[in-house]
Amino acid sequence: MNQAVSDDLIDRLLGIGIALSSERDTDRLVETILQSAKDLTNADGGTIYSLTDDQHLKFEMMTTDSLALSMGGTTGTEIPFAPLPLYVDGQPNLNMVVTNSVLNDETINITDAYDADGYDFSGTKKFDQKTGYRTKSLLAVPMKNHENDVIGVLQLINAQAAEAVVPFSPQSQRLVESLASQAAVALTNKRLIDDLRTLFESFIQLIAGAIDDKSPYTGGHCRRVPELTMMLAEAASATQTGPLANFSMSEKDRYELHIAGWLHDCGKVTTPEYVMDKATKLETIYDRVNEVDVRFAVIAREAEVVCCKERLAALESGDTQAAEAAQARYQQTLEELAAERARVHTANVGGEFMSDEAKAEVARIGARKWHDADGEERTLLNEEELYNLSIARGTLTPEERRVINNHIVATIKMLESLPFPKHLQRVPEYAGGHHERMDGKGYPKGLTREQMSVPARVMAIADIFEALTARDRPYKRGKTLTECLQIMGRMRLDNHIDPDLFDVFIDAGVFRRYAEMFMDEEQVDEVDLYKIPGYVPPETRKAG
Repeated sequence: MNQAVSDDLIDRLLGIGIALSSERDTDRLVETILQSAKDLTNADGGTIYSLTDDQHLKFEMMTTDSLALSMGGTTGTEIPFAPLPLYVDGQPNLNMVVTNSVLNDETINITDAYDADGYDFSGTKKFDQKTGYRTKSLLAVPMKNHENDVIGVLQLINAQAAEAVVPFSPQSQRLVESLASQAAVALTNKRLIDDLRTLFESFIQLIAGAIDDKSPYTGGHCRRVPELTMMLAEAASATQTGPLANFSMSEKDRYELHIAGWLHDCGKVTTPEYVMDKATKLETIYDRVNEVDVRFAVIAREAEVVCCKERLAALESGDTQAAEAAQARYQQTLEELAAERARVHTANVGGEFMSDEAKAEVARIGARKWHDADGEERTLLNEEELYNLSIARGTLTPEERRVINNHIVATIKMLESLPFPKHLQRVPEYAGGHHERMDGKGYPKGLTREQMSVPARVMAIADIFEALTARDRPYKRGKTLTECLQIMGRMRLDNHIDPDLFDVFIDAGVFRRYAEMFMDEEQVDEVDLYKIPGYVPPETRKAG
Protein backbone atom coordinates (compact mmCIF):
# COMPACT_ATOMS: atom_id res chain seq x y z
CA MET A 1 0.00 0.00 0.00
CA ASN A 2 1.60 3.28 -1.12
CA GLN A 3 1.72 6.45 0.99
CA ALA A 4 -1.07 8.19 -0.98
CA VAL A 5 -3.43 5.30 -0.40
CA SER A 6 -2.41 5.15 3.25
CA ASP A 7 -3.05 8.85 3.77
CA ASP A 8 -6.40 8.59 2.01
CA LEU A 9 -7.36 5.64 4.16
CA ILE A 10 -6.35 7.44 7.32
CA ASP A 11 -8.43 10.45 6.31
CA ARG A 12 -11.42 8.21 5.63
CA LEU A 13 -11.08 6.45 8.99
CA LEU A 14 -10.79 9.79 10.78
CA GLY A 15 -13.88 11.05 8.97
CA ILE A 16 -15.79 7.91 9.92
CA GLY A 17 -14.73 8.26 13.56
CA ILE A 18 -15.92 11.87 13.66
CA ALA A 19 -19.21 10.92 12.01
CA LEU A 20 -19.79 8.10 14.48
CA SER A 21 -19.08 10.26 17.52
CA SER A 22 -21.26 13.15 16.39
CA GLU A 23 -24.35 11.25 15.22
CA ARG A 24 -27.29 11.48 17.64
CA ASP A 25 -29.89 9.43 15.78
CA THR A 26 -29.57 5.66 16.30
CA ASP A 27 -30.96 4.70 12.90
CA ARG A 28 -28.60 7.09 11.12
CA LEU A 29 -25.73 5.83 13.26
CA VAL A 30 -26.44 2.23 12.24
CA GLU A 31 -26.64 3.30 8.61
CA THR A 32 -23.34 5.19 8.85
CA ILE A 33 -21.61 2.15 10.36
CA LEU A 34 -22.82 -0.22 7.66
CA GLN A 35 -22.17 2.13 4.75
CA SER A 36 -18.68 2.96 6.06
CA ALA A 37 -17.79 -0.74 6.36
CA LYS A 38 -19.03 -1.36 2.81
CA ASP A 39 -17.06 1.59 1.48
CA LEU A 40 -13.83 0.55 3.20
CA THR A 41 -14.02 -3.01 1.83
CA ASN A 42 -15.86 -2.34 -1.42
CA ALA A 43 -18.50 -4.86 -0.32
CA ASP A 44 -21.69 -5.30 -2.31
CA GLY A 45 -23.88 -5.82 0.73
CA GLY A 46 -24.00 -6.08 4.47
CA THR A 47 -26.13 -6.48 7.58
CA ILE A 48 -25.92 -5.14 11.12
CA TYR A 49 -27.39 -7.16 13.98
CA SER A 50 -27.84 -6.09 17.60
CA LEU A 51 -27.68 -8.48 20.53
CA THR A 52 -30.93 -8.47 22.51
CA ASP A 53 -31.36 -9.16 26.23
CA ASP A 54 -32.98 -12.51 25.43
CA GLN A 55 -29.90 -13.67 23.48
CA HIS A 56 -31.06 -13.13 19.93
CA LEU A 57 -29.49 -11.23 17.06
CA LYS A 58 -31.96 -8.67 15.80
CA PHE A 59 -31.72 -7.34 12.23
CA GLU A 60 -31.09 -3.58 12.43
CA MET A 61 -30.22 -2.86 8.80
CA MET A 62 -29.42 -4.79 5.64
CA THR A 63 -28.47 -3.61 2.19
CA THR A 64 -27.29 -5.08 -1.14
CA ASP A 65 -26.30 -2.61 -3.84
CA SER A 66 -26.58 -4.92 -6.84
CA LEU A 67 -30.12 -5.89 -5.84
CA ALA A 68 -31.08 -2.29 -4.98
CA LEU A 69 -32.16 -3.73 -1.63
CA SER A 70 -32.15 -1.69 1.54
CA MET A 71 -34.17 -2.30 4.69
CA GLY A 72 -34.08 -1.08 8.28
CA GLY A 73 -32.12 1.94 9.48
CA THR A 74 -33.54 5.16 8.08
CA THR A 75 -35.10 3.49 5.03
CA GLY A 76 -38.55 3.24 6.54
CA THR A 77 -38.79 -0.35 5.27
CA GLU A 78 -39.16 -2.92 8.01
CA ILE A 79 -36.95 -6.01 7.90
CA PRO A 80 -39.30 -9.02 7.76
CA PHE A 81 -36.88 -11.57 9.22
CA ALA A 82 -37.16 -12.89 12.75
CA PRO A 83 -34.23 -12.44 15.16
CA LEU A 84 -31.64 -15.22 15.12
CA PRO A 85 -31.32 -17.22 18.38
CA LEU A 86 -27.88 -17.71 19.91
CA TYR A 87 -29.14 -20.89 21.54
CA VAL A 88 -31.49 -23.57 20.22
CA ASP A 89 -32.93 -26.03 22.74
CA GLY A 90 -30.30 -24.83 25.19
CA GLN A 91 -27.41 -25.54 22.82
CA PRO A 92 -25.17 -22.91 21.17
CA ASN A 93 -26.31 -22.09 17.65
CA LEU A 94 -22.97 -22.50 15.89
CA ASN A 95 -24.39 -23.36 12.47
CA MET A 96 -24.92 -19.74 11.47
CA VAL A 97 -22.00 -17.47 10.73
CA VAL A 98 -23.18 -14.43 12.69
CA THR A 99 -24.30 -16.39 15.78
CA ASN A 100 -21.05 -18.37 15.71
CA SER A 101 -19.09 -15.10 15.51
CA VAL A 102 -20.85 -13.76 18.61
CA LEU A 103 -20.70 -16.99 20.62
CA ASN A 104 -17.00 -17.53 19.94
CA ASP A 105 -16.19 -13.81 20.01
CA GLU A 106 -14.19 -14.01 16.82
CA THR A 107 -14.13 -12.72 13.26
CA ILE A 108 -15.20 -15.20 10.60
CA ASN A 109 -13.84 -14.66 7.09
CA ILE A 110 -15.27 -17.01 4.43
CA THR A 111 -13.99 -17.14 0.85
CA ASP A 112 -17.03 -18.91 -0.63
CA ALA A 113 -20.20 -19.55 1.34
CA TYR A 114 -21.22 -22.46 -0.87
CA ASP A 115 -17.98 -24.32 -0.10
CA ALA A 116 -17.73 -23.49 3.61
CA ASP A 117 -17.91 -26.40 6.01
CA GLY A 118 -19.68 -26.36 9.35
CA TYR A 119 -22.29 -23.71 8.54
CA ASP A 120 -25.89 -23.92 7.44
CA PHE A 121 -26.31 -21.72 4.36
CA SER A 122 -29.65 -23.22 3.28
CA GLY A 123 -31.45 -19.96 3.97
CA THR A 124 -28.82 -18.00 2.05
CA LYS A 125 -29.09 -20.34 -0.92
CA LYS A 126 -32.90 -20.03 -0.96
CA PHE A 127 -32.55 -16.26 -0.97
CA ASP A 128 -30.06 -16.50 -3.84
CA GLN A 129 -32.34 -18.75 -5.86
CA LYS A 130 -35.24 -16.39 -5.34
CA THR A 131 -33.32 -13.25 -6.28
CA GLY A 132 -30.72 -14.59 -8.74
CA TYR A 133 -27.97 -13.45 -6.41
CA ARG A 134 -24.77 -15.39 -5.66
CA THR A 135 -23.48 -15.04 -2.14
CA LYS A 136 -19.77 -15.76 -2.10
CA SER A 137 -17.34 -14.00 0.24
CA LEU A 138 -18.49 -13.27 3.79
CA LEU A 139 -16.97 -11.34 6.68
CA ALA A 140 -18.63 -11.41 10.14
CA VAL A 141 -17.10 -9.25 12.86
CA PRO A 142 -18.40 -9.12 16.46
CA MET A 143 -18.98 -5.59 17.73
CA LYS A 144 -17.48 -5.14 21.21
CA ASN A 145 -17.82 -2.02 23.32
CA HIS A 146 -15.35 -0.37 25.73
CA GLU A 147 -16.14 -3.00 28.35
CA ASN A 148 -15.33 -5.76 25.86
CA ASP A 149 -18.98 -6.86 25.78
CA VAL A 150 -20.36 -8.06 22.44
CA ILE A 151 -23.35 -5.88 21.54
CA GLY A 152 -23.92 -7.09 17.99
CA VAL A 153 -22.29 -8.23 14.79
CA LEU A 154 -21.39 -6.63 11.46
CA GLN A 155 -21.58 -8.88 8.41
CA LEU A 156 -20.38 -7.93 4.93
CA ILE A 157 -21.04 -9.80 1.68
CA ASN A 158 -19.14 -10.09 -1.58
CA ALA A 159 -16.06 -7.91 -1.64
CA GLN A 160 -15.49 -6.65 -5.18
CA ALA A 161 -12.46 -5.85 -7.29
CA ALA A 162 -12.32 -5.27 -11.05
CA GLU A 163 -16.04 -6.15 -11.31
CA ALA A 164 -15.45 -9.56 -9.74
CA VAL A 165 -16.28 -10.96 -6.33
CA VAL A 166 -13.13 -11.56 -4.28
CA PRO A 167 -12.38 -12.68 -0.72
CA PHE A 168 -12.11 -10.09 2.02
CA SER A 169 -8.39 -9.38 2.40
CA PRO A 170 -6.55 -9.42 5.75
CA GLN A 171 -6.25 -5.65 5.47
CA SER A 172 -10.01 -5.29 4.93
CA GLN A 173 -10.61 -7.57 7.91
CA ARG A 174 -8.42 -5.42 10.17
CA LEU A 175 -10.14 -2.26 8.97
CA VAL A 176 -13.61 -3.65 9.66
CA GLU A 177 -12.52 -4.94 13.06
CA SER A 178 -11.28 -1.47 13.93
CA LEU A 179 -14.45 0.11 12.62
CA ALA A 180 -16.61 -2.43 14.47
CA SER A 181 -14.89 -1.51 17.72
CA GLN A 182 -15.47 2.23 17.16
CA ALA A 183 -19.02 1.55 16.08
CA ALA A 184 -19.76 -0.55 19.16
CA VAL A 185 -18.51 2.21 21.45
CA ALA A 186 -20.57 4.81 19.55
CA LEU A 187 -23.69 2.64 19.71
CA THR A 188 -23.15 1.90 23.39
CA ASN A 189 -22.68 5.57 24.19
CA LYS A 190 -25.80 6.44 22.23
CA ARG A 191 -27.80 3.78 24.05
CA LEU A 192 -26.45 4.94 27.39
CA ILE A 193 -27.47 8.50 26.56
CA ASP A 194 -30.90 7.28 25.41
CA ASP A 195 -31.29 5.17 28.55
CA LEU A 196 -30.32 8.09 30.78
CA ARG A 197 -32.70 10.35 28.90
CA THR A 198 -35.50 7.80 29.29
CA LEU A 199 -34.70 7.44 32.99
CA PHE A 200 -34.59 11.23 33.40
CA GLU A 201 -37.94 11.72 31.66
CA SER A 202 -39.53 8.82 33.53
CA PHE A 203 -38.35 10.26 36.84
CA ILE A 204 -39.73 13.68 35.94
CA GLN A 205 -43.07 12.19 34.96
CA LEU A 206 -43.07 10.12 38.13
CA ILE A 207 -42.67 13.32 40.18
CA ALA A 208 -45.43 15.02 38.19
CA GLY A 209 -47.67 12.00 38.63
CA ALA A 210 -47.01 11.96 42.37
CA ILE A 211 -47.97 15.64 42.60
CA ASP A 212 -51.16 15.01 40.65
CA ASP A 213 -51.93 11.98 42.84
CA LYS A 214 -51.25 14.04 45.95
CA SER A 215 -54.44 15.95 45.30
CA PRO A 216 -57.59 14.39 43.83
CA TYR A 217 -58.63 17.88 42.76
CA THR A 218 -55.64 18.70 40.57
CA GLY A 219 -55.02 15.22 39.19
CA GLY A 220 -53.84 15.45 35.61
CA HIS A 221 -52.76 19.11 35.78
CA CYS A 222 -49.05 18.29 35.61
CA ARG A 223 -49.74 16.04 32.61
CA ARG A 224 -52.03 18.39 30.71
CA VAL A 225 -50.00 21.60 31.00
CA PRO A 226 -46.96 20.20 29.10
CA GLU A 227 -49.27 19.06 26.29
CA LEU A 228 -50.90 22.47 25.95
CA THR A 229 -47.57 24.26 26.32
CA MET A 230 -46.08 22.38 23.38
CA MET A 231 -49.23 22.89 21.26
CA LEU A 232 -49.05 26.66 21.69
CA ALA A 233 -45.26 26.80 21.32
CA GLU A 234 -45.42 24.85 18.05
CA ALA A 235 -48.17 27.16 16.77
CA ALA A 236 -46.11 30.22 17.69
CA SER A 237 -43.04 28.75 16.02
CA ALA A 238 -45.03 28.11 12.85
CA THR A 239 -46.25 31.72 12.68
CA GLN A 240 -44.89 33.45 9.59
CA THR A 241 -46.27 36.95 10.11
CA GLY A 242 -46.80 39.41 12.94
CA PRO A 243 -44.82 40.00 16.11
CA LEU A 244 -43.91 36.31 16.51
CA ALA A 245 -42.69 35.77 12.95
CA ASN A 246 -39.07 35.60 14.12
CA PHE A 247 -39.74 33.12 16.92
CA SER A 248 -38.61 29.58 16.15
CA MET A 249 -37.58 26.49 18.06
CA SER A 250 -34.96 23.86 17.36
CA GLU A 251 -35.38 20.27 18.53
CA LYS A 252 -33.25 21.12 21.55
CA ASP A 253 -35.49 24.11 22.32
CA ARG A 254 -38.57 21.91 22.10
CA TYR A 255 -37.08 19.32 24.42
CA GLU A 256 -36.06 21.98 26.94
CA LEU A 257 -39.58 23.44 27.02
CA HIS A 258 -41.11 19.96 27.19
CA ILE A 259 -39.07 19.17 30.30
CA ALA A 260 -39.92 22.55 31.84
CA GLY A 261 -43.60 21.83 31.27
CA TRP A 262 -43.40 18.59 33.21
CA LEU A 263 -41.51 20.28 36.05
CA HIS A 264 -43.51 23.51 36.27
CA ASP A 265 -45.26 22.52 39.50
CA CYS A 266 -42.61 20.33 41.12
CA GLY A 267 -42.57 22.70 44.11
CA LYS A 268 -46.04 21.48 45.07
CA VAL A 269 -44.37 18.56 46.84
CA THR A 270 -43.82 21.11 49.63
CA THR A 271 -47.46 22.29 49.72
CA PRO A 272 -49.54 20.78 52.58
CA GLU A 273 -52.40 18.59 51.41
CA TYR A 274 -54.93 20.37 53.61
CA VAL A 275 -54.30 23.55 51.60
CA MET A 276 -54.12 21.92 48.16
CA ASP A 277 -57.27 19.92 48.82
CA LYS A 278 -59.27 22.59 50.62
CA ALA A 279 -62.63 21.90 49.00
CA THR A 280 -64.66 24.17 51.28
CA LYS A 281 -63.88 27.27 53.31
CA LEU A 282 -64.11 25.47 56.67
CA GLU A 283 -62.14 22.41 55.61
CA THR A 284 -58.84 21.54 57.24
CA ILE A 285 -58.29 17.81 57.65
CA TYR A 286 -62.10 17.58 57.68
CA ASP A 287 -64.98 19.95 56.93
CA ARG A 288 -65.75 21.84 60.15
CA VAL A 289 -69.18 22.85 58.89
CA ASN A 290 -70.33 19.67 60.60
CA GLU A 291 -69.29 21.17 63.93
CA VAL A 292 -71.35 24.26 63.11
CA ASP A 293 -74.30 21.97 62.36
CA VAL A 294 -73.96 20.47 65.82
CA ARG A 295 -74.05 23.95 67.33
CA PHE A 296 -77.21 24.73 65.38
CA ALA A 297 -78.69 21.54 66.83
CA VAL A 298 -77.68 22.64 70.35
CA ILE A 299 -79.31 26.05 69.82
CA ALA A 300 -82.45 24.30 68.57
CA ARG A 301 -82.45 22.03 71.62
CA GLU A 302 -81.98 25.03 73.92
CA ALA A 303 -84.94 26.74 72.20
CA GLU A 304 -86.97 23.59 72.69
CA VAL A 305 -86.15 23.53 76.42
CA VAL A 306 -87.14 27.20 76.77
CA CYS A 307 -90.37 26.51 74.87
CA CYS A 308 -91.22 23.55 77.09
CA LYS A 309 -90.60 25.54 80.26
CA GLU A 310 -92.70 28.47 79.03
CA ARG A 311 -95.55 26.15 77.94
CA LEU A 312 -95.50 24.28 81.24
CA ALA A 313 -95.62 27.49 83.24
CA ALA A 314 -98.43 28.86 81.05
CA LEU A 315 -100.49 25.69 81.23
CA GLU A 316 -100.06 25.47 85.02
CA SER A 317 -101.42 28.98 85.29
CA GLY A 318 -104.25 28.16 82.85
CA ASP A 319 -102.95 30.62 80.22
CA THR A 320 -103.41 28.59 77.01
CA GLN A 321 -102.80 31.66 74.86
CA ALA A 322 -99.32 32.10 76.38
CA ALA A 323 -98.61 28.41 75.80
CA GLU A 324 -99.54 28.73 72.12
CA ALA A 325 -97.39 31.86 71.79
CA ALA A 326 -94.40 29.98 73.24
CA GLN A 327 -94.91 27.16 70.73
CA ALA A 328 -95.13 29.68 67.86
CA ARG A 329 -91.89 31.37 68.92
CA TYR A 330 -90.18 27.98 69.03
CA GLN A 331 -91.40 27.10 65.52
CA GLN A 332 -90.21 30.45 64.22
CA THR A 333 -86.80 29.88 65.81
CA LEU A 334 -86.53 26.47 64.10
CA GLU A 335 -87.34 28.01 60.73
CA GLU A 336 -84.78 30.79 61.26
CA LEU A 337 -82.13 28.25 62.29
CA ALA A 338 -82.81 26.11 59.20
CA ALA A 339 -82.50 29.13 56.92
CA GLU A 340 -79.32 30.32 58.64
CA ARG A 341 -77.80 26.84 58.52
CA ALA A 342 -78.48 26.76 54.76
CA ARG A 343 -76.81 30.16 54.35
CA VAL A 344 -73.71 28.96 56.23
CA HIS A 345 -73.54 25.87 54.00
CA THR A 346 -73.84 28.05 50.89
CA ALA A 347 -71.09 30.37 52.11
CA ASN A 348 -68.90 27.37 52.93
CA VAL A 349 -68.96 26.07 49.36
CA GLY A 350 -66.99 29.01 48.01
CA GLY A 351 -67.22 30.48 44.54
CA GLU A 352 -65.95 33.29 42.42
CA PHE A 353 -67.62 36.17 44.29
CA MET A 354 -69.12 36.80 47.74
CA SER A 355 -70.89 40.12 48.23
CA ASP A 356 -70.44 42.38 51.25
CA GLU A 357 -74.11 41.77 52.08
CA ALA A 358 -73.52 38.01 52.17
CA LYS A 359 -70.51 38.50 54.43
CA ALA A 360 -72.56 40.70 56.77
CA GLU A 361 -75.30 38.07 56.90
CA VAL A 362 -72.79 35.36 57.86
CA ALA A 363 -71.40 37.66 60.56
CA ARG A 364 -74.92 38.22 61.95
CA ILE A 365 -75.60 34.50 61.99
CA GLY A 366 -72.24 33.82 63.58
CA ALA A 367 -73.10 36.10 66.50
CA ARG A 368 -75.85 33.73 67.71
CA LYS A 369 -75.18 32.37 71.18
CA TRP A 370 -75.10 28.79 72.42
CA HIS A 371 -73.82 27.02 75.54
CA ASP A 372 -71.09 24.40 75.56
CA ALA A 373 -70.94 21.30 77.79
CA ASP A 374 -69.63 23.41 80.66
CA GLY A 375 -72.44 25.90 80.33
CA GLU A 376 -70.14 28.58 78.91
CA GLU A 377 -71.84 30.92 76.43
CA ARG A 378 -70.19 31.01 73.03
CA THR A 379 -70.90 32.48 69.60
CA LEU A 380 -72.09 30.15 66.85
CA LEU A 381 -68.97 30.95 64.79
CA ASN A 382 -65.61 31.65 66.31
CA GLU A 383 -63.33 34.33 64.89
CA GLU A 384 -61.32 31.95 62.71
CA GLU A 385 -64.43 30.28 61.26
CA LEU A 386 -66.02 33.62 60.47
CA TYR A 387 -62.79 34.71 58.77
CA ASN A 388 -62.82 31.62 56.56
CA LEU A 389 -66.51 31.84 55.70
CA SER A 390 -65.98 35.45 54.57
CA ILE A 391 -63.47 34.50 51.84
CA ALA A 392 -64.53 36.47 48.77
CA ARG A 393 -63.29 34.07 46.07
CA GLY A 394 -62.60 30.37 46.21
CA THR A 395 -61.94 28.55 49.47
CA LEU A 396 -58.51 29.83 50.49
CA THR A 397 -57.69 32.59 52.96
CA PRO A 398 -54.97 35.09 51.96
CA GLU A 399 -52.56 33.20 54.23
CA GLU A 400 -53.40 29.88 52.59
CA ARG A 401 -53.15 31.50 49.18
CA ARG A 402 -49.61 32.55 50.05
CA VAL A 403 -48.82 28.95 50.99
CA ILE A 404 -50.16 27.80 47.61
CA ASN A 405 -48.30 30.56 45.79
CA ASN A 406 -45.10 29.56 47.53
CA HIS A 407 -45.02 26.41 45.40
CA ILE A 408 -43.56 28.44 42.54
CA VAL A 409 -40.80 29.76 44.82
CA ALA A 410 -40.10 26.18 45.85
CA THR A 411 -40.14 25.13 42.19
CA ILE A 412 -37.54 27.72 41.23
CA LYS A 413 -35.38 26.92 44.26
CA MET A 414 -35.49 23.19 43.52
CA LEU A 415 -34.77 23.56 39.82
CA GLU A 416 -32.00 26.12 40.25
CA SER A 417 -30.25 23.74 42.62
CA LEU A 418 -30.04 21.05 39.93
CA PRO A 419 -26.97 20.84 37.67
CA PHE A 420 -28.86 20.97 34.38
CA PRO A 421 -26.70 20.37 31.30
CA LYS A 422 -26.22 23.20 28.83
CA HIS A 423 -29.18 22.26 26.64
CA LEU A 424 -31.54 22.35 29.65
CA GLN A 425 -30.25 25.39 31.52
CA ARG A 426 -33.36 27.48 30.81
CA VAL A 427 -35.72 24.95 32.43
CA PRO A 428 -35.85 26.86 35.75
CA GLU A 429 -36.73 30.10 33.93
CA TYR A 430 -39.48 28.52 31.82
CA ALA A 431 -40.96 26.49 34.67
CA GLY A 432 -40.67 29.31 37.19
CA GLY A 433 -42.41 31.98 35.12
CA HIS A 434 -45.90 30.60 34.67
CA HIS A 435 -47.41 32.81 37.40
CA GLU A 436 -45.81 36.04 36.21
CA ARG A 437 -47.89 38.73 34.47
CA MET A 438 -47.05 40.91 31.51
CA ASP A 439 -47.59 44.04 33.64
CA GLY A 440 -45.17 42.92 36.34
CA LYS A 441 -47.89 42.22 38.92
CA GLY A 442 -47.38 38.46 38.98
CA TYR A 443 -45.26 36.37 41.30
CA PRO A 444 -42.77 35.44 42.56
CA LYS A 445 -40.38 37.87 40.83
CA GLY A 446 -42.81 40.45 39.42
CA LEU A 447 -41.32 40.11 35.93
CA THR A 448 -42.66 42.18 33.05
CA ARG A 449 -43.28 40.92 29.53
CA GLU A 450 -39.95 42.31 28.34
CA GLN A 451 -38.14 40.37 31.06
CA MET A 452 -39.74 37.05 30.11
CA SER A 453 -38.84 34.71 27.27
CA VAL A 454 -41.51 33.62 24.80
CA PRO A 455 -41.53 30.02 26.12
CA ALA A 456 -42.14 31.28 29.69
CA ARG A 457 -45.05 33.39 28.43
CA VAL A 458 -46.38 30.37 26.55
CA MET A 459 -46.43 28.30 29.73
CA ALA A 460 -48.29 31.04 31.61
CA ILE A 461 -51.15 30.85 29.10
CA ALA A 462 -51.16 27.06 29.17
CA ASP A 463 -51.34 26.96 32.97
CA ILE A 464 -54.25 29.42 33.09
CA PHE A 465 -56.29 27.75 30.34
CA GLU A 466 -55.83 24.30 31.88
CA ALA A 467 -56.97 25.61 35.27
CA LEU A 468 -60.06 27.26 33.78
CA THR A 469 -61.11 24.18 31.83
CA ALA A 470 -60.28 21.66 34.56
CA ARG A 471 -63.35 19.85 35.79
CA ASP A 472 -61.70 18.41 38.90
CA ARG A 473 -61.36 21.53 41.09
CA PRO A 474 -63.14 21.39 44.47
CA TYR A 475 -64.58 24.91 44.34
CA LYS A 476 -65.80 25.24 40.74
CA ARG A 477 -67.00 23.36 37.70
CA GLY A 478 -64.99 23.12 34.52
CA LYS A 479 -65.89 26.09 32.34
CA THR A 480 -66.99 26.01 28.72
CA LEU A 481 -64.71 27.13 25.93
CA THR A 482 -66.65 30.36 25.54
CA GLU A 483 -66.40 31.15 29.26
CA CYS A 484 -62.66 30.40 29.29
CA LEU A 485 -61.89 32.56 26.28
CA GLN A 486 -64.03 35.39 27.63
CA ILE A 487 -62.02 35.35 30.86
CA MET A 488 -58.70 35.09 29.05
CA GLY A 489 -59.71 37.88 26.68
CA ARG A 490 -60.22 40.14 29.67
CA MET A 491 -56.85 38.99 31.04
CA ARG A 492 -55.33 39.97 27.70
CA LEU A 493 -56.83 43.45 27.99
CA ASP A 494 -55.61 43.70 31.59
CA ASN A 495 -52.06 42.96 30.42
CA HIS A 496 -52.10 39.74 32.43
CA ILE A 497 -51.19 37.40 29.57
CA ASP A 498 -49.18 37.93 26.37
CA PRO A 499 -51.52 39.43 23.71
CA ASP A 500 -49.58 38.11 20.71
CA LEU A 501 -49.49 34.55 22.04
CA PHE A 502 -53.17 34.76 22.92
CA ASP A 503 -53.89 35.73 19.30
CA VAL A 504 -51.92 32.68 18.11
CA PHE A 505 -53.78 30.56 20.67
CA ILE A 506 -57.02 31.54 18.93
CA ASP A 507 -55.80 31.95 15.33
CA ALA A 508 -54.19 28.49 15.19
CA GLY A 509 -57.13 26.79 16.89
CA VAL A 510 -54.94 25.55 19.76
CA PHE A 511 -57.85 25.86 22.17
CA ARG A 512 -60.00 23.59 19.97
CA ARG A 513 -57.34 20.88 19.65
CA TYR A 514 -56.85 20.89 23.40
CA ALA A 515 -60.61 20.72 23.97
CA GLU A 516 -60.90 17.66 21.73
CA MET A 517 -58.24 15.91 23.73
CA PHE A 518 -59.02 16.84 27.33
CA MET A 519 -62.39 18.54 27.81
CA ASP A 520 -65.82 17.02 28.40
CA GLU A 521 -68.36 17.21 25.61
CA GLU A 522 -70.64 19.56 27.52
CA GLN A 523 -67.79 22.05 27.93
CA VAL A 524 -67.01 22.25 24.21
CA ASP A 525 -69.49 24.80 22.92
CA GLU A 526 -69.48 26.90 19.74
CA VAL A 527 -67.22 29.91 20.25
CA ASP A 528 -68.02 33.26 18.65
CA LEU A 529 -64.51 34.64 18.05
CA TYR A 530 -65.86 38.16 17.49
CA LYS A 531 -67.10 38.25 21.09
CA ILE A 532 -63.77 37.41 22.74
CA PRO A 533 -62.63 40.59 24.56
CA GLY A 534 -59.57 42.16 22.99
CA TYR A 535 -59.33 39.61 20.18
CA VAL A 536 -59.44 40.68 16.54
CA PRO A 537 -59.72 37.87 13.94
CA PRO A 538 -56.90 37.77 11.34
CA GLU A 539 -59.08 38.84 8.41
CA THR A 540 -60.20 41.94 10.31
CA ARG A 541 -56.62 42.66 11.37
CA LYS A 542 -55.48 42.56 7.75
CA ALA A 543 -58.38 44.68 6.59
CA GLY A 544 -57.58 47.25 9.24
